[in-house]
Amino acid sequence: MNSGTAPRAPILPMLAKTAESLPEGEEFLFEPKWDGFRAIVFRNGGGTMIQSREGKPLDRYFPDLHEAFAAALPEGCVLDGEIVVATPRGLDFDALQQRVHPAASRVARLAAETPASFVAFDLLALEGRELMTRPQAERRLLLEALLAESASPIRLTPMTTDRALALRWLRHFEGAGLDGVIAKWADQPYLPAKRAMLKVKHQRTADCVVAGFRWHKSGPPAVGSLLLGLYDEHGLLHHVGVTSSFDMETRRSLSAELQPLRDNALAGHPWSGWAGAPAGGLHQRMPGARSRWSGGKDLSWEPLCIERVCEVRYDHLQGDRFRHAAVFLRWRWDKSPGACRYDQLEVTPPYELARVFSEH
Repeated sequence: MNSGTAPRAPILPMLAKTAESLPEGEEFLFEPKWDGFRAIVFRNGGGTMIQSREGKPLDRYFPDLHEAFAAALPEGCVLDGEIVVATPRGLDFDALQQRVHPAASRVARLAAETPASFVAFDLLALEGRELMTRPQAERRLLLEALLAESASPIRLTPMTTDRALALRWLRHFEGAGLDGVIAKWADQPYLPAKRAMLKVKHQRTADCVVAGFRWHKSGPPAVGSLLLGLYDEHGLLHHVGVTSSFDMETRRSLSAELQPLRDNALAGHPWSGWAGAPAGGLHQRMPGARSRWSGGKDLSWEPLCIERVCEVRYDHLQGDRFRHAAVFLRWRWDKSPGACRYDQLEVTPPYELARVFSEH
């Protein structure tokens, strides 16, 4: 074990870069990719701190976890992992987002109603000694020993060196709300803020209505993102996300290309009434509603006549919308907007979350 002292906050977590497929070779360790809030937990100096991916404290939002860490973790350890909300249906990212609330009374109520769990996948310090320079495989063994007797809400993520098993995880674990598979080099040290791991996520395509756009942060004439829509079985057009994967030259050309679709576009537009709709009063997802997640961003948008269809690549749905920004692939001149329905999307078979922890 390294003789250095335990690291202090903040530590920016080691990150992953996207890969098309799981790598082959005996030098890799594979773990499920959890869909939650990345967090580094410090248990040293007689105190406990939960740090976010950006280096900010999360303790006030997760008092249930703060108490669990204080009670269960030994002095002088630092863990890297993911905060999740587990339900009988799998992980619930929407419920996790609700836990971050400015009102202490609501935080306390949600801590009881939707308790959080912490899934540990790396150990950065133990017994006051820094481990980040040690190989990943060694850190994993020490983490397993540390959490051998752990109980909910602190869990140890599964790990395997068997690529075939990791491929099964990739196929099945999404049904429990997980986000793919991570591959780590067994001999690698912990590299804060570096994209030094590999992540493989599901890649799917969908044909979507382009119902509007937002200007780029630099302002006109650069288009920032296209607003995507899908129809439900009742014929309502829902805002399902955005695609913004354009270089600056394309952003400027899009402005001119879309100009003919802007003329009188709001008249009869399916999203024309969103601004005046009462909260919770609509059964249709629309693109302009503000929330505490918007962070004061300009969410104004420019409507387009419902004529254009594009094909995008996405990883998975969160409820009835794309979890992350979709990647623009091409225009679909052969598709009509009415053909862009939810029922084109792949349905993921459910998978019991408890089975995730049992598959080693």
